[in-house]
Amino acid sequence: MGFDENEERSVENAGRILLTGDVGKAFVDAGDIGPDSCEIRPNMLDAIDAASKGEFEVVGVVICGLSGRLRGALRAIRKSCEAKIVLLAQMPHEPQAIELIAAKLADDYLICPIRFSALALRVQEFGRASSVAPSASLRAGLPATAKPGVRVNAAAERTRHLEKLATEDDLTGLKNRRYIWEFARQIIRRAESAGGRITLLVFDVDNLKHYNDLYGHLAGDSILRQAAVLIQRCCRAHDVVGRIGGDEFAVVFWDDPRRNKPLDDSERRSARADHPTEAISIAKRFVRELGKAELHLLGPDGKGVLAISGGLASYPRDGSTIEELFEQADRALLDAKRSGKNRIYLVGKPQSDIADIE
Repeated sequence: MGFDENEERSVENAGRILLTGDVGKAFVDAGDIGPDSCEIRPNMLDAIDAASKGEFEVVGVVICGLSGRLRGALRAIRKSCEAKIVLLAQMPHEPQAIELIAAKLADDYLICPIRFSALALRVQEFGRASSVAPSASLRAGLPATAKPGVRVNAAAERTRHLEKLATEDDLTGLKNRRYIWEFARQIIRRAESAGGRITLLVFDVDNLKHYNDLYGHLAGDSILRQAAVLIQRCCRAHDVVGRIGGDEFAVVFWDDPRRNKPLDDSERRSARADHPTEAISIAKRFVRELGKAELHLLGPDGKGVLAISGGLASYPRDGSTIEELFEQADRALLDAKRSGKNRIYLVGKPQSDIADIE
């Protein structure tokens, strides 16, 4: 039996589903979702009223457009019924979804747009596994737990595995190149309409080939994993960190999604003119942490030798598309390399190593 057939059967066998919000922003096949598969209540108050009747196994909540009303709405759904709550989130809303699951206001989330069958598979999983770890834990690599004798649906597990392969880097656990590019495209579109500051940091590990040649590839892999841990530790929870190939990493710094306030005219002008101060501060902290890192696989000479070279580019000052931002950040990274490595440069300002900026 093929995977597509499993998906179709999952739609048929899924428990009752209630959807609320703009389903067109969540499902690529929104126009094909019929009343036999689920009930759609675009208005949140109507959805809460429908959920209170206890007829649904899962309530799917489209995050986009709810902003400050989301927490109150989820609390109301929680009080009104025992249905599982699945958040349907665009990539920029993923940190918010993880936070809401940690606060026990939701049970799971899916990154959209998706096909409706993907939600149906998740509903089947809820029905077959009476006790599973939160999705955010699974995405962090922690195992699900289930009561003895309960078999989690194989198609749902395969869906989850394919999601992970499509978005995560195997070696470091960071997001992969595909995710970084799509995420950045989405938040640039968001910034075009609502305003917002976006800064891209691209960096690579200095002299990694030397470490690989001298100590072996296991040491090189260890260095990459340690760099991944350190950059994540330095970044804010909503910033997105990825490994985009080899020893090259990228960080997308952007406005906190919980801010929920469009930029005014003065802030828009500032975003176009000023240095990306938050990104610079985080990048400096990262460099300091690297300088204190101990690379045990390199022996006694492994302390304080880890360094990176990088470039910073900001939207909309340095580029209006993700392609332009990567091109500009890569150019600044090359300037940093040519100037002796172990430094991060701003786009167009090779004389301005961020270490020289107060």
